[in-house]
Amino acid sequence: MTLDVYLSVFTLMLFSLGINILSLKTRIPYTVLLVIGGSLLVPLSEINALSFVTSFQLTPELLFFVFLPILIFESAYNIKSRNIKENKFAISMLAIVGLLISTFFIGFAGRWAFQLMGFDIPLLVTLLFGAIISATDPVAVLSLFKEYGAPRRLTLIFEGESLFNDGTAFAIFLVFLEIMLHGFHGTTTVLEGLFSFCTMIVGGGLFGLFMGFLFSKLIQWVKGHEHLEITLTLLVAHFTFLLAELISEKLVIDGHHIQFSSIIATLVSSIVMGNYGRYKMSVGVEEYMEKFWGYFAFLANSLVFILMGLLFTSLSISINVAILPILIMILVVVIARAVSIYCSIGVINQITSEESIPLNWQHLLSWGSLRGAIAVIMVMLIPDDLSLPNWNYDFSIKEFITAITIGSIYFTLLVKATTIGKVIRWLNIDTLLPHEQMSYFKSKALIYQSLNARSKELFENQNISELQYKTFTSEYQNLYQQVCKQCVDKTEDSSHVVENMLRIYTLALQKIELKEIFRRDEINESIYKRNLLILETQTERVEQDRPHLGSLNTYFNTWMGKCMQMFQRLSLSSTKLSETQEHYLYYRTQYKLINKVIDELALIKNSPLIEIFDDPKAFQNVENIYQYLKDKTVQQMANEIQSNKDIVDDMNEQSAKALLGISQMDTLKDLHEHEIISSKLYLLLKKEMDHEPT
Repeated sequence: MTLDVYLSVFTLMLFSLGINILSLKTRIPYTVLLVIGGSLLVPLSEINALSFVTSFQLTPELLFFVFLPILIFESAYNIKSRNIKENKFAISMLAIVGLLISTFFIGFAGRWAFQLMGFDIPLLVTLLFGAIISATDPVAVLSLFKEYGAPRRLTLIFEGESLFNDGTAFAIFLVFLEIMLHGFHGTTTVLEGLFSFCTMIVGGGLFGLFMGFLFSKLIQWVKGHEHLEITLTLLVAHFTFLLAELISEKLVIDGHHIQFSSIIATLVSSIVMGNYGRYKMSVGVEEYMEKFWGYFAFLANSLVFILMGLLFTSLSISINVAILPILIMILVVVIARAVSIYCSIGVINQITSEESIPLNWQHLLSWGSLRGAIAVIMVMLIPDDLSLPNWNYDFSIKEFITAITIGSIYFTLLVKATTIGKVIRWLNIDTLLPHEQMSYFKSKALIYQSLNARSKELFENQNISELQYKTFTSEYQNLYQQVCKQCVDKTEDSSHVVENMLRIYTLALQKIELKEIFRRDEINESIYKRNLLILETQTERVEQDRPHLGSLNTYFNTWMGKCMQMFQRLSLSSTKLSETQEHYLYYRTQYKLINKVIDELALIKNSPLIEIFDDPKAFQNVENIYQYLKDKTVQQMANEIQSNKDIVDDMNEQSAKALLGISQMDTLKDLHEHEIISSKLYLLLKKEMDHEPT
């Protein structure tokens, strides 16, 4: 039997790979094909030779303690805390208020709809279903949002909502489940439910912060030992989840059972790891992390969605009985999502200072709400013997809720997921920004020019005939001219747009150079984060066509900048520098970044990229900006040197020694990689260099 289970797991993995390839070919969302494929596995398993296919079954424990922490960590690790702060009201309203609106709407409207159709379904059952189905799943939607070019802020809001409403939904699910198991006792039950809900959210968040910072510190201590670092990131997700569950079982204060939401705790600890802990990792590990966790999330999602299809086809409730309740609840859930979105965002747009969320975005948020793994996990945690005094059906409450949940998930995957692209286009949400539109035309122009150059090269090397060369040249030249004409016709104020494009490019160059400087340990984490935050802020301002910051220091005069500086002083940074050292290193880093851009701008003039940035006025404006920043930074560095010459000289000496040490090791690695020296010599020389006095 054990062999059948192992064979089933690996067959399902192979099956999911085939589905992934089919998804790429057909452009049908991957998760949609997975549930369809899972449904087809049941008749396939009836063949004697393939009976092992269904041997591997989803259990509540497997879903809850193994798959769920993986899915949460992978989603939360890459979300930036700064983006959450900038959209905190929108995300909070959708993830908490919007979810509660949806839950209670589904509960009451669902009961009323069932009564109209002659089904006597208790209110607690529809409320429990409301909590289960109101949590959105970001897996399929976010990939579609990116594919069809949804705005970055809209994507962030949806991602933030999907992450946080999992915890909210699970907390309220547990409250309703507790009431169903132990009965409703009026005001006492309501107050206990509210208390439990609040402790789960707040307690889970605080515990997640603690675990996130603790594991970040542990990673810092083992930095350089890549296997230990990766293991710690694996542990932070599951350890936080399991400890939160353990605390929830054991912690009793003044007779009250205190519960922490394991989902919220894992979510918060993952966000801390992604925004704080990643800077404690070795460079190789930090770059490998996304692939490592992306693979695990892919595997978990593949198995969950395939087995979701198996679960639906193996329901004991007859499809003839279930079909009408499923259709009723699909309609109720669609309406509930719309009500929760328009009500929540309507309030947000009126009372907060955050940028308003347009109506067409609201339409997409309403339609693009897929359901997935978290709903299945909650369903499977319902006890098989759960019942109520007035439940008089042949099937159990769990079987009933499972049927309408899986039916609703199928609807979102088969109908909503396959139409999101059309809805995005219909709502004009995929409209290109001015700099994107010009980049589109100019990139095509550059491609056609490069093809012309390549054709000439092929002809000169006698790889094609003269006739073929002329045909290719004529074709690409015509395409080039067409694109240039389209660019002129469709672009207004082209000089300003080219300037924005060039600024985005130079900011990207600075981010790459900054990461390299940090990799070489020339700066500490605090200075790296400070510069990175400014560059990201500048990039977003340019993309939104807002005025650029007059100085790289302007950002830190804002309340957010001051908060960040305060947090950095309180952080667990291992490199403690004086204020003078911090200032000088900060200005020196700015100087290196600015110099990198100025050098690159000089190279662009003699490279193919000039085809894209071909506006002399725009080019000159950007050069002037960076020359001004360079002069200003040089003056600031001079002031620091004049005031603290001995400290600065000592810092420069230490920095030079560190750089020379890195160059020495890089040279040694190159010699070994090119097999100029043997592994024996490499280890011998490395050992000698490690013990050389610095």
